[in-house]
Amino acid sequence: MRANEWQHAAMVAIRKSNEEGHRRKFLVVVDETPECDRAIVYAAKRAARTGGVVTLCFVIAPGDFQHWLGVEDIMRAEALEEAEAILAKTAERVRSVARTEPETVVREGTKSEEILELIEADADIAILVLAASTGSEGPGPLVSSIAGKSAGTFPIPVTIVPGNLDDDSIAALA
Repeated sequence: MRANEWQHAAMVAIRKSNEEGHRRKFLVVVDETPECDRAIVYAAKRAARTGGVVTLCFVIAPGDFQHWLGVEDIMRAEALEEAEAILAKTAERVRSVARTEPETVVREGTKSEEILELIEADADIAILVLAASTGSEGPGPLVSSIAGKSAGTFPIPVTIVPGNLDDDSIAALA
């Protein structure tokens, strides 16, 4: 996502997570990277300690469904089924770590655009929790794009959890 797209995101509605009847939501973008679990553990522990909610979002990449209509429908259904299975497993991880019930969301599109749209649509989302990869290739594309040029214009605070922390270390920080 380009810097001007993040700047557009800065116009997101005022957060309502501290108003009566609302709860602060910690958004975690779920994927199958090892560091994703670090973000899940941190968000679950932090939500449990603050009376918040974990929102787990899985984004299905676009563009893989440009086939004949029947094939496109089958492929989309299979991708949705896989996303829901991954989210169910991840939701169970949240429950086991912090005994809190997460929300799950499946979106289809480009990850950065869908994250912004979800933040814009849900004024209770107050913090995006990401985890940095420990690999030599860098912290990961999502962390890089948000922490890079767009950090000053992103619409909500971003917590980046070091990917090398174990559960006990994360619990002590959350």
